[in-house]
Amino acid sequence: MSPWRQMFKFPRKYLIAVAGFGGATAVMFQTRNPSSPNSPTDFPFINGLVRSSRALFTITSNAVDYTYSLHGLTQNTEDYLWAVTEVHLRSAKRILRLCEANKGVYVKAGQFAAAMRVKQVPKEYSSTLSSLQDQAVPCPFESIKEVLSNSLGPNSSEIFLSFDEQPFAAASVAQVHHAVLRDNKEVVVKVQYPGLEYQMKFDLATMSFISKFASWFFPECRFEWLVSEFKKSITFELDFIEEAKNLEQMSENFKSNSMIRFPQVYWGFTTRNVLTMEFCKGFKKWAINKKLSSSQVDDLNLMKQTGISPSKVSKALADAVSEMIFVHGFLHGDLHPGNVLVCPDGRNGFSLVLLDFGICKKLDEAFRLNFCQLWEALILNDSNKIQQLGDNFGIGKYSRYLPVIFTGRTIESKSALSRGMSVEKKQSLNKDLKSLRIEDISSFFESLPNEFLTVLRADGLLRSLIIKLGASQRQRLLSYAKYALHGLSLKPNSGSESAIGAVYFRFQIGIRYIHMRLLFAMLELMSWMGNIQQASAERFNRFLSSARYALTLTRRGLHICCAHAFTWEFASKIVLFI
Repeated sequence: MSPWRQMFKFPRKYLIAVAGFGGATAVMFQTRNPSSPNSPTDFPFINGLVRSSRALFTITSNAVDYTYSLHGLTQNTEDYLWAVTEVHLRSAKRILRLCEANKGVYVKAGQFAAAMRVKQVPKEYSSTLSSLQDQAVPCPFESIKEVLSNSLGPNSSEIFLSFDEQPFAAASVAQVHHAVLRDNKEVVVKVQYPGLEYQMKFDLATMSFISKFASWFFPECRFEWLVSEFKKSITFELDFIEEAKNLEQMSENFKSNSMIRFPQVYWGFTTRNVLTMEFCKGFKKWAINKKLSSSQVDDLNLMKQTGISPSKVSKALADAVSEMIFVHGFLHGDLHPGNVLVCPDGRNGFSLVLLDFGICKKLDEAFRLNFCQLWEALILNDSNKIQQLGDNFGIGKYSRYLPVIFTGRTIESKSALSRGMSVEKKQSLNKDLKSLRIEDISSFFESLPNEFLTVLRADGLLRSLIIKLGASQRQRLLSYAKYALHGLSLKPNSGSESAIGAVYFRFQIGIRYIHMRLLFAMLELMSWMGNIQQASAERFNRFLSSARYALTLTRRGLHICCAHAFTWEFASKIVLFI
């Protein structure tokens, strides 16, 4: 058996070095934060040291595994690609165990990486780390009571008529309890884990050090952009006041959309560490009442029992995300299954309740308009416009890969957006992507604006949800196209423009909008015809199967009848002979 086929064992001689790295990180953090209330002799510091050492041990183990497993192999050969897949999987499992052991911010980082469904985050990592979604070990209630007292006052217990000590959800930074206020209103109380903010600073320092260590060990792989983006998102997520503001902003944006619902915030019982909201009776509560398994937006069995179409749920989700990006420019950045509930009510037989607004991003208006134009260019297959917009985004020569990222087709493709890629095109695309160096991919993501990374992550989460719902990615593409048109038709906020300029702008956008609407109608017609064709093919195949089965039964029946007739005739002759 080849050496890379064996499970790699980390050499023990590196243990001391890794522990030293952990200690260096801890001392560096304490030195940079002299005002921290925790001294090196306090438990949080020791805990941070252990967590850092564990993280550095894992990363160093992975680095040595890659070096050892790929040594002497020629790139892009069958053995090399097989070895890369195996070492990716082993390394991803180590990181999964690290996140589960360190919990907190590490779980959130694993979720963040899993959602970045891009080439620099291999599928072995994203699929392995996706199991971290919406899962955490609850914190003891005594610690939660202390947070409630510190945030809501010493008489916080008098605020609630009842308060369930057992949380019904525990995520990476907080856990959620069901409670009833004194006026009998049902609420959920989201409580941040005690000591998490200090722990987060320690962990982020470790992650920053690890990203630099990985770049030093593998110069072609630069992950500082990923750590930097994660730092920005997690910092805002720990402030529940900001989350409540994000929730109300999102609710205002969707006030005319009856399909999308948001819980009401109770500001009187909301602080930086505690968030009190309306309890939305989605499937999770419904499932408990019916003694069924817990459910989320991707629970197909429960949807089947309630008669809700997964395809319609998928379309509603795609429309909601599209409206956030292209129309409002205000985006929910963490729509994993645990943050979307399906309620068995509403005008269309269901409604969606969106939760957890800690990671939201306000898109720059210029970026929003450029992104709308990008989708206009993708629909029209306008390679010159795509290149121009790529220059606006700051990615230059890598603009040719924008169609691949969002639509799964090359910039040279001439086929319709709603049709699948031919085998020849797929082979050409795979060959083109394999020619990319890791340095190119790193440079590409480093050059992207922050808004683009947020959109990429949201797009990755939406794709994952659509797959889990068993729907077609065509729904996502058509929703993006439709709302990009709407986003382009919005009047710009420019107080200095002349009346003639404003009229000309509206006229120009109107012409483009009509043009795009016609093209979009053709795409929807092609999509509808494709569905009809697929349904007809399925019915025809079922008819053929039934016909073949009936023909087989008929043949068997004839054979049996002939056999019986022959047997009877033969028996009659024997009797006559006797």
